[in-house]
Formats: sequence, structure tokens, C-alpha cells
Amino acid sequence: MKNQTHYLLDSDVFITAKNTYYAFDICPGFWDSLLYHHGNGTVFSIDRVRSELLAGSKTDDLVKWIRQKVPKSFFYSVENAQVSAEYEKIMLWVQRHQRYFDAAKAKFATGADGWLVAYARVHGFTVVTNETSAPESRNAIKLPDVCTSFGVQYQNTFDLLRGLGVRFYVQRTTQ
Repeated sequence: MKNQTHYLLDSDVFITAKNTYYAFDICPGFWDSLLYHHGNGTVFSIDRVRSELLAGSKTDDLVKWIRQKVPKSFFYSVENAQVSAEYEKIMLWVQRHQRYFDAAKAKFATGADGWLVAYARVHGFTVVTNETSAPESRNAIKLPDVCTSFGVQYQNTFDLLRGLGVRFYVQRTTQ
């Protein structure tokens, strides 16, 4: 039996999907597939991502979807001694990294990315993000670079959908 990959989604997966390829009115199947695969025990995120997403306008489609359709079980809590210990290691790595500007370090410290990597590392998840690696960046700490530094697998949304075997089809209507 093949080992099943467990995925942990970054905020940008949801936001980019909503704003581009998988807008709610164009591709409701994307959103249904996330809930379906969550129900199968493979797709999740963390509470820090949920908080970032809910910071949007109450009338935003994504905010409404999370509040009305997404079960609380979709978002794991990071309040755990092992996860906190990993997060501390990640933050220490960030702070000691001379390449990054202080503003990049401060921004990273306020977001969910460090928590995503910590949770994924402790629990063996693959992080899903649309960010691309930029190891020479000084202005931003990219999630793929943190994943790589801590031995955490990552991939983009398209690879997630392929890995889950998701397919979207045209709905034909009669006129």
C-alpha cells in the first residue's frame, strides 16, 4: 500500500486560488476538492493560516467559505510543545541568518510560515505554497527556502491537485 501524503496549505494557496484560476464562481470544484480531501484525511492547514484568512472583509468569498463551509478540524492548532520547539529553532535560524534584512525577519516573525514549517516537520506533512524559492533574497524569507533548510517537503497548488488526482470538467447545460 502506498504511503499517503498529507498536505498543509499556506494562506497564499487559498488567496491566489480565489483571486485567479479557481475563483468561487468559475471553479467551485477546487473548493469542493479541498473539503473532500480534508474529509479523507489528507488536506489541512493550521490555525495561524485561518487567522490570516479571516482577517479579510466579512463579505469576501473566501472569508464566507471558511466561516460557513470549512470545518474547524481543517485547521490544526499549533499549540503543542513539539511544534513550539521546532518553531523556536526556525525563528533562531531566521534571526541568525545574516543574508536577510531586519524588515524581512520581522515580517516573517508575524506570519504563519514559520508555524507551517514547524508543524509540517513535527508531523511529516508536505507544505503547499505558491511561493517560489529565492535563496539569494534579502528582502523576503521565502517559505520554500525555510522548508529546504529544515528538510520539509513542499510543492505548489498544481502539484497538490495532481497528487490528489483532482480533475475538473466542464458542466454542460442545455439551452
